[in-house]
Amino acid sequence: MGKLVFITGASSGLGQALAWRYFLAGYDLALAGRRISEIESWSGARGISAERFQIYSADVSQVDSIVAAAHSCLQRQGLPDVVIACAGFSTGMDTAYREDVDVMARTFATNNVGMAATFHPFVNAMSQRGAGTLVGIASAHGIRGMPGHGAYCASKAAVISYCESLRGELRSTGVKVVTISPGYIQTPLTEKNTYSMPFLLPATDFADRAFSAIEAGCSYRVIPWQMGVVAKVLRMLPNALFDKIFASRPRKPRSPGPR
Repeated sequence: MGKLVFITGASSGLGQALAWRYFLAGYDLALAGRRISEIESWSGARGISAERFQIYSADVSQVDSIVAAAHSCLQRQGLPDVVIACAGFSTGMDTAYREDVDVMARTFATNNVGMAATFHPFVNAMSQRGAGTLVGIASAHGIRGMPGHGAYCASKAAVISYCESLRGELRSTGVKVVTISPGYIQTPLTEKNTYSMPFLLPATDFADRAFSAIEAGCSYRVIPWQMGVVAKVLRMLPNALFDKIFASRPRKPRSPGPR
């Protein structure tokens, strides 16, 4: 039996790029997402045979939804070798607006609670097997908070800390926990950004580098590495200087209309 990877957020962007990279490496695919028609169209366009993948309808912001999808995967395809929590939500936030507090709640429900719910069904089985890899997709934006990005930056900082905690908890079980922090990657999500994106990387290049890091069992990796250097420098800046530098940077647009 071949290896199996379970990926959330497989409807587009990084999730699809990672799915294709793992398929090329010989893995069977368990693809979870809200827009299953898009996964079907993508897999058909790629010519992926039905024997090599299964699609699971799931909304990671709803705990019971993603947990049910994971249990369905266990029943239909077996225990994955790799689980990648890739589903994410990103939009601008302004705390002065009441509706943006709901935006923050949705962001954390997807990016944080959804990640824990994705991993939950597999932890005990992987621990009993003594092998497996859980991958959390964080962000270089989780290293320092950017104006207008409060919900997203905070959620990705939480991803980094959560995965670090989980890594320590599972250290003696043989289960690896890998944190991948992308910088700017070319996806439908970043196409909407109105500000400069240094070291912008094609999604296929990101997937290649992430795959190598995950296979090597790296505990933490920023991709591309240049963004890791930038993030560390920014982290060391005094607050007054950091605030001055980013005071005029364009903010991420808020979601228009009612939510």
